[in-house]
Amino acid sequence: MKKKNKIIIAIIAIFLITFGVIASDLVIDSDTQSYDEEEQKIKFEGNVEVTLDNVKVVGEKADVEVKNGKTLDTVTFYDKPYAFELQENKKREVKANILKLSLVSKVVKAIGDAQSTVLDGEDPIAIIISDEQEYDTKTNVMTATGNVSIKYNDLDTFSNKAVIRTNKSGELKRIDLYGNAKLKQAKHNAEADHFIYDAEKEQLISEGHTMSHMINDDGTDLLIKGNYQHFDKKSNIFSGSGNVQVWYENYYANGPKMTVYPDKVTKKFNEVYFTGRSSITEDMKTIYADKIKMVLKPQTFYAEGNTRTVLRDINTNKDFK
Repeated sequence: MKKKNKIIIAIIAIFLITFGVIASDLVIDSDTQSYDEEEQKIKFEGNVEVTLDNVKVVGEKADVEVKNGKTLDTVTFYDKPYAFELQENKKREVKANILKLSLVSKVVKAIGDAQSTVLDGEDPIAIIISDEQEYDTKTNVMTATGNVSIKYNDLDTFSNKAVIRTNKSGELKRIDLYGNAKLKQAKHNAEADHFIYDAEKEQLISEGHTMSHMINDDGTDLLIKGNYQHFDKKSNIFSGSGNVQVWYENYYANGPKMTVYPDKVTKKFNEVYFTGRSSITEDMKTIYADKIKMVLKPQTFYAEGNTRTVLRDINTNKDFK
């Protein structure tokens, strides 16, 4: 018969800050409970259930470190525990090989095959998978490391590391992706050493070895590379700097700074402006200028300011227009 051991440890309720729950009494149920004086741990084994309000952690084994025989230090859940919270139609859950909670630093760690999920009904809104995840309840900062993938609605991201900042209400403030970072969304792919998404300003910043690849509605490709890229969702304006390179159909353009503006009617990207000494190449001719405007539909370009045209292999070029 299952023996229910109930221990009221109010201080452990800091764990629930992770789920946005106000601290209250914590109840731990298990088949067996023991205290190891040599290891200074309270141990729970068999059908371990940790419950506080509408939050529950389920596993086979857990222990609580006790410092100097009286101070609770770290709570550890072993053997792939599962933590979840139900709140109206929303469900938030965390899975890992091991879950650790430091009562001193107020940091929660999910170690080994860590996965955090937010569901609306049965539909997942956001899924974060990584080797490890750490949540600081004092700063509301979550750090995921090692093979990090994030799925948010139709957006997929991949990186070596991700730092996610929220406010006290759990609303997203900012996401940083570091190391071999990639974004995939519908017909848009992007890469960079570092991505910054500012949710409050609705801006996406890419830094280091940036690449954006967009597939237009007509199937044509717009490829942009550079050292820095910035997208402002509110104004729908995309800009880049640092050896910017653009490929579109038979156009190749290059310059220090670039801004892409949407068409006033379709709201799709259509006009690409280069400032600073730039160039545009079409087939076997290259035009250099201080300013270049490249239009996608209808495909054409304009150059002004100290313009120079270079025709390559002029003796064999019979199709020059």
